[in-house]
Amino acid sequence: MRIETSAGPAEIELDEVAEPAFLLVITHGAGGGVEAKDILVARDSALEAGGSVARVVQPYRVAGRRAPGSADKQDEAWIEIVAALRERFGELPIVQGGRSNGARVACRTAVAVGARGVIALSFPLHPPGKPEKSRRDELLAPGDIEVVVINGGSDPFGVPDAADAAEVRVIPKQAHAFRTGFDVIAATLAPWFARWR
Repeated sequence: MRIETSAGPAEIELDEVAEPAFLLVITHGAGGGVEAKDILVARDSALEAGGSVARVVQPYRVAGRRAPGSADKQDEAWIEIVAALRERFGELPIVQGGRSNGARVACRTAVAVGARGVIALSFPLHPPGKPEKSRRDELLAPGDIEVVVINGGSDPFGVPDAADAAEVRVIPKQAHAFRTGFDVIAATLAPWFARWR
């Protein structure tokens, strides 16, 4: 499925269930894609919980770029994507998420799109080696909307504080890209999907 946005077209990989209880809208990291294993685990967990899933390839990636560019333009395009998905899926509860840069987008836009919850995979708390350049404000942007963070314990982008999200799950010895711990991701998300229905 293709959605036109002010930043160009986005590509949507849809996995639908009959009579979905919610819609998970999830996206990739800056240079990655929607086939990342942690995103696929989130998709599978959502499907098992009775949700349909839209994995979003953002316009800059569709255009072949690795860097997302302006955060404002990225967020504007994301809000347009979710609005188009709402037209298709009606008033289903929306849960949104992403990995790394995608987690930042999901947090920054959660209030604007009326998300029920946010999944932040490998939330990049700060650039590597620059803890003074914290992105904590982005993590707090959803306000009363519950955010679940799953980060690797050895992530050079930092690990959010437990007080800054509804749940912060740390997978020991994992860096920014997960190599193991996918069972932990699934087990963490299952009860949240049940709550967000």
